[in-house]
Amino acid sequence: NFLLLLGLLYIFAYKPILRMFDERASRIKESMEMTESVKEQAANAEEEARKRIEEASKEGQGAIARAIKTGEEIKQKAKQDAKPEAEALIARARNEIQQERDEAIAELRKEFTDLTISAAEKVIEQELDKETHRRLIDKVLEDSEILRSKN
Repeated sequence: NFLLLLGLLYIFAYKPILRMFDERASRIKESMEMTESVKEQAANAEEEARKRIEEASKEGQGAIARAIKTGEEIKQKAKQDAKPEAEALIARARNEIQQERDEAIAELRKEFTDLTISAAEKVIEQELDKETHRRLIDKVLEDSEILRSKN
């Protein structure tokens, strides 16, 4: 009986069992190949993402460098533009100072002349005639010119 059962199993069950094992082995092999393919795709995607990140980083660094360079150029241009304005302002201030100085000297001369005449009148205690008066003023102005040229 056992041999008969074994014979029947061999005839009817052996081929389907072998086919089932072959199909299972084939599915396992396909799964392994698919797993390898997915791993490879993941590695490729990771490498591409890394390259994109590096590229973006380089572009960002380039943009920063360009921005710094542009900032420096703007700063230099502002300095160059401000220089003529500053020089004009200094020249204008010097002119105003010179004008005020000249006005002050003229005012001092006038006061000096008036004081000299008053002092001379008091010293002489009399009114000077026109000629003496003119000579005295000329002498004082001459003396003041000499003093001014020394300063």
